[in-house]
Amino acid sequence: MKKNTDVVIVGAGIGGLVLALSLHQAGIDCHIYEAVPEMKPLGVGINLMPHAARELDELGLLPELDKAGVRTKESVFYTQHGQLVFQEPAGLDAGYPWPQYSIHRGDLQNVLAAAVHDRLGKNKISCDHKCVGIEQDSDGVTLSFVDADGKPQEPVRGLIAVGCDGIHSALRKHLYPVEGAPRYSGINMWRGTTLWKPFLTGASMVRAGWFSVGKMVIYPIKNPIEPDGAQLVNWVAELASPKPIQRDWTRLGRLEDFLPAFKDWKFDWLDVPSLIESSDTILEYPMVDQDPLPTWTKGRITLLGDAAHPMVPRGSNGAGQAIVDARFLAGELKKTGLKEEALKTYDRIRVEATTQVVLTNRVNPPDAILREVFERSKGKRFERLEDVIARSELQAIADNYRKVAGFDAASLARRSSFL
Repeated sequence: MKKNTDVVIVGAGIGGLVLALSLHQAGIDCHIYEAVPEMKPLGVGINLMPHAARELDELGLLPELDKAGVRTKESVFYTQHGQLVFQEPAGLDAGYPWPQYSIHRGDLQNVLAAAVHDRLGKNKISCDHKCVGIEQDSDGVTLSFVDADGKPQEPVRGLIAVGCDGIHSALRKHLYPVEGAPRYSGINMWRGTTLWKPFLTGASMVRAGWFSVGKMVIYPIKNPIEPDGAQLVNWVAELASPKPIQRDWTRLGRLEDFLPAFKDWKFDWLDVPSLIESSDTILEYPMVDQDPLPTWTKGRITLLGDAAHPMVPRGSNGAGQAIVDARFLAGELKKTGLKEEALKTYDRIRVEATTQVVLTNRVNPPDAILREVFERSKGKRFERLEDVIARSELQAIADNYRKVAGFDAASLARRSSFL
């Protein structure tokens, strides 16, 4: 069978698109195959920490991100009573050479897809290709696809195949046909976006409360067109629950299932229940991950992003790790060539790094700051934070996560470019 491309990318999400752009930058031919018949902007807000922004800067994409998203100025933590717990600058304001962005996932995907179309050509993303089979030999990989009606598409041949096809990855299933169920954290979450007047700095990322009484994550993801206009604000409501809801990114949620926990959250800096009630659409999802895999690679097949390391969204870092995966893999393929050795190096380095992130997200991500304050104050108001916990302890939690996730300022500035 004739080779169709050097690298077959399964999935046109954030990781797959960044991989395509990075391979193009490295001079390596590739093609993306996406299961959905038409790419549409899905999801809600995500954050791109400076390590992810660095990689997108090396792809020349920051001007487009500035148009689509918000440069985050600070990370700030409150109790469920609205009392300030911890505050620190973010991105450029924290001294990084690169910004931190808050952006709608669909807008980020559009920016990346437009760049793929402009640089690689519009024919480099083939939709309506659901992967249903994969075979490899010493010379390459052959993938089988069907369309939305189940009709077979023409098989595709490449030297390397990369599964960027998310939490329900066909390539992960191929490598691990028998795998345990997703690990439920005991937390369900509801998410939405609302047009709302700017609050705090107008570029603040807020975490407040705690899971047992209700926790919120709130931040703007699109700036107003007019100076005094409303921003698009992303919110996430999280509650402890013994039973997980269905694992479906597009599943609609109901206000009555979570709003009562936040009915009294009316603070001088934000009316939280009104913000939630003003959302057009609410999505629900269980906070789940998978136990880390020992390897993502077999021969000429490997995984990337959520297909490789789905993690609970408690460190604002899932998309960032997928972007770093993509850049690192492209760099190894450029240095070593389209060989299994390149995949082995990628596997060895990135499996170890992301395993640490997955495990840290379970126990000590940045919002562990809220846990410590909630437990030590017994969820009650306090007169002085210093009587509850030292700021140095809270700072240590934040600093440790940045080191584990690979975006503490010193090591990020020292690290050489992947490409």
